[in-house]
Amino acid sequence: MVEIRWHGRGGQGAKTASLLLAESAFETGKFIQGFPEYGPERMGAPITAYNRISDERILVHSNIYYPDYVVVVDETLLSDIDVTKGLKEGGAIVINTANMSQDIRKYLKSYKGSIYIVDARNISMDELGRYFPNVPMLGALVVASHIMDDKLFIDAMEKSFRHKFASKPQIIEGNMRALKRGMQEVRAI
Repeated sequence: MVEIRWHGRGGQGAKTASLLLAESAFETGKFIQGFPEYGPERMGAPITAYNRISDERILVHSNIYYPDYVVVVDETLLSDIDVTKGLKEGGAIVINTANMSQDIRKYLKSYKGSIYIVDARNISMDELGRYFPNVPMLGALVVASHIMDDKLFIDAMEKSFRHKFASKPQIIEGNMRALKRGMQEVRAI
């Protein structure tokens, strides 16, 4: 079983991304869980969401305290929250940042594991015309974690977008471009 914890701010789509990941993993034959942890529900407030993905039935139903992967949708959270708390040795963290250097490590305390970065802000602005970093971050996570086959993931996401935005093809196309760019532009540092 792979466990993932998402950190973001209200309105950035971390909860939606965790649910989209669960939906796409389900489409590829996996057992899944995708759920948020609710706190103050307001725009800009820190939020946490979770995923469990497995080839076998999932029997545990709790928050995730020792994730395999952590996704940080808003890099300003790095100075406010210990996003590496409980992160398993051998796991990885995926961060939305335009900072393409090792400087990002200074915010991660004593964390020595893998770090992946992607500029989801730039991608979403280019492809959607607005700041919705969740879809590029979702693509970056799938590449960094290898939790499912890239092609199966892309097909499942396109199916999901076509269902959700049937009357808005421009939204489907923009989200698919953002997803693929997130997958292509994620970098290990």
